[in-house]
Amino acid sequence: MNGCHPAQPSTGPGQIIPAMSTPLASIFGSGFLVIVPVLASGVGPYAVLAMLAISVIAFQTGAIVRHNILCAEPVLAAGNKKLTVMLERASDAALVLAYIVSVCLYLHILSAFALGRLELDSEFNKSLLTSILVVLITLVGLFGGLAPLERLEQLALYLTLAVVLVLILGFALHDVDLFLETGYLPLPKMPDRSFWEILTIVSGTLIVVQGFETPRYLGQRFDTWTRIRASRWSQYCALSVYIVFVIVTLPIVPVLNGQYEDNSLIKLTVSVSFLLSMPLILAAALSQFSAAVADTLAAVSNLGEVTRGRLHPRWGYLLVGVATLVLAWTGSTFTVIALASRAFALYYLLQCLVAFSVCGNHRERVRFALVAIALGFILIFAVPVS
Repeated sequence: MNGCHPAQPSTGPGQIIPAMSTPLASIFGSGFLVIVPVLASGVGPYAVLAMLAISVIAFQTGAIVRHNILCAEPVLAAGNKKLTVMLERASDAALVLAYIVSVCLYLHILSAFALGRLELDSEFNKSLLTSILVVLITLVGLFGGLAPLERLEQLALYLTLAVVLVLILGFALHDVDLFLETGYLPLPKMPDRSFWEILTIVSGTLIVVQGFETPRYLGQRFDTWTRIRASRWSQYCALSVYIVFVIVTLPIVPVLNGQYEDNSLIKLTVSVSFLLSMPLILAAALSQFSAAVADTLAAVSNLGEVTRGRLHPRWGYLLVGVATLVLAWTGSTFTVIALASRAFALYYLLQCLVAFSVCGNHRERVRFALVAIALGFILIFAVPVS
């Protein structure tokens, strides 16, 4: 990492594991519920390759965030590089926007899964339930603060990981039985899309692996190298699980007959085992609500930093709540996914510029520039699945 901090003290698992809980909760909260229908609708049988491409971009972006933990934070603390400080403040503002959109996304997904089980998942009903949840979170924030609800994060993470692993095992056993019975594994048909459509749709899925940036803002709880390793190992863990999950789920996707919805995972699960559907819905509700609370808190905290403490947290909750309410009625879950991907692409792009401004290594600068180009493409061209 450009020699910004040559000494790498050993960090035990007792430190790294707690530091990993926040990024893992955010990464799994972002996308495991919707990644398969999104990719299947966009690229059909090539969903695994698309997931690999997303993972590579996400990991390279994560490397830049980790570079900034190591190299940019001392510069920002010194405050003697005005360009770096200015870029960091701009990225803080972009992150507030990204968190607001992600709060809307989490609650949209929660609504889709909760209403889907009751066969009431119309766009109006999902937006209505999302709005009710936004109002609830905003009122709790206004009159008592959301800090007590943060404790849901670890419970939601453990439940989500358990459900994901059970689904992977159940889907894998189903795939093995199907192969032994028929001699092959079916795959979803390739949708009739141009290369440009595929590229822009896949670009709109960056949000599903977002969350690796959260250790950047845990400096009060963990030291530099703990945060760097927590971010890296969270990505190793989450991206591996995502890729395996897509692999074992893809042969089941043909049961959807090309009808892809934001809660299609329920139908896929029921087709394998009805007993798995209730734990899935419980994990969906808890993980998405917990992630929405966490990102609301993060957005309010960042608003305080952007305004240099001039905005009272109570007004921050109100601002975030009103903005999320507006977004709740802007379109489908897939639309919000693409919008959230673009919002986070803007934040990550600004982090690339922060890294560029503090790095004197030309080889590293070329890498930062290449990642910035990819993020710029996502920012400009990412579109929702339609």
